[in-house]
Amino acid sequence: MSAEADVERRVLVLAPTLRDALNTSRILGKAGISTYACGDVEGVCKEISNGAGALVITEETLAGGRAARLAAYLRDQPQWSDLPIIAVTRGGPDSAAAIHVMETLGNVILLERPVRIGTFATAARTALRERARQYELRRLLAQLHETDRRKDVFLAMLAHELRNPLAPIRNASEIFRHAGRHDQVLSRAADIVGRQVALLSRLVDDLLDVSRITQGKVQLRRTAFDLRTSITQAVETAGPLLQRKRQRLTLRQPSQPLIVDADAARMTQVVGNLLNNAAKYTPEGGHVRLSARQFGASVFVRVSDDGVGIAPHMLPSVFDLFTQADDSLDHRQGGLGIGLTLVRSIVEMHGGRVRARSAGRGCGSCFLFYLPVSRVGEHDGNRETEAPATARIARRVLLVDDNVDAVESLAMLLRSAGHEVATAYDAPSALRLIEECKPELAVLDIGLPGMDGYGLAREIRNRPHLRDVVLVALTGYGKVEDRMRSREVGFAHHLVKPASVGELHRVLTTPACG
Repeated sequence: MSAEADVERRVLVLAPTLRDALNTSRILGKAGISTYACGDVEGVCKEISNGAGALVITEETLAGGRAARLAAYLRDQPQWSDLPIIAVTRGGPDSAAAIHVMETLGNVILLERPVRIGTFATAARTALRERARQYELRRLLAQLHETDRRKDVFLAMLAHELRNPLAPIRNASEIFRHAGRHDQVLSRAADIVGRQVALLSRLVDDLLDVSRITQGKVQLRRTAFDLRTSITQAVETAGPLLQRKRQRLTLRQPSQPLIVDADAARMTQVVGNLLNNAAKYTPEGGHVRLSARQFGASVFVRVSDDGVGIAPHMLPSVFDLFTQADDSLDHRQGGLGIGLTLVRSIVEMHGGRVRARSAGRGCGSCFLFYLPVSRVGEHDGNRETEAPATARIARRVLLVDDNVDAVESLAMLLRSAGHEVATAYDAPSALRLIEECKPELAVLDIGLPGMDGYGLAREIRNRPHLRDVVLVALTGYGKVEDRMRSREVGFAHHLVKPASVGELHRVLTTPACG
């Protein structure tokens, strides 16, 4: 048995005097029980932190506020811990002293003096068995924590590895779309590939989101804004799916702003997930309704459909992770059972609530969430206006990525838009090229071999004559800490693979590039 295990099987003894504690320890020792005699409450607390299986006390040792000090320490135990205490009293379980000990310390075994040695030893062994179960729980919790940590690492790596091949596939679909403007078959094939890449990208994002949210690692960027803006953006995002299934969308919202104190991007995600869910479980030609209104101190958003509905036994768990509303073997609708979990988590993080209703199979479904109205007064500076169209400007661009397909497909895409493009597959080659072609903008992958993208960015920034080069991270790493780190080393933009043509165009035409 390890030294740690030996310590954790000790019975600590606190008696009126240290001599009494040593005598009690000898009695238990003869029964084969390991003990440690403590001189005072402070000593007990110190030894508990080192490891203990149980504590033996007498009512006299807890006079003068010492019980309160011990109770305060025990309240700060880890969640798995509830140290068993054997209290030896004179008056039995109904005495005032015994009741005080029970109320103050909690997990107590009471023994009345005079106590038989056999009874005393049995009580100690019972307490040690209970404590052993607690230590086993601690071990299992530690395993769960480590498993969860490894899961997060795995999901982050999975997302990175999936995004790498998705990037050239998306680039190739855009090239096909451009080349097939006059070829209906090629154009249609490009649309199909583009839609599937967007779906895969959303699934990857959802997996990472649900992991971060359940771990409490998401920080909301809350501002007072008009919720109608998020609704409009969500409708635009869900539009292609609704159109493909020839579904009719009815949108009803007031002419007045719906001001909430929330994270605008997360609210777009919530409404978008509900619309996608409605479209997914509604047959072709069906009807999806989206309405929003303010009632009292809350803003209500309702998404309903005339689709397959939800069976009564599924309704209570529809927001649980990896739950599919359709529990049949027909999974044509797809999805991972994550979208509604994200909806509930995000809404509740904002202090709101979400509800699901359905009359049963074939009767459609309704999802309703509400948020508190913002306490900020009139909505003034947050109303979005449409940005003027930016003229296409040819740029000198350096692309750096060890994924050859990603570099070449993106280079083809940018060259077809009139940009001058140079390519490199590692940091040393990039540093040589950047001196030769003097690009206005350098798009760097983070996971480069040898010197990574962060190191390459620092090297570029350390060369005074290159400080005007706009650095863009194009990577499979998209967590908040990844974005913060890229900004710290000098990146002006952080795009997550597979970046859309629209995102790339905005970066190329941003004033920072001018």
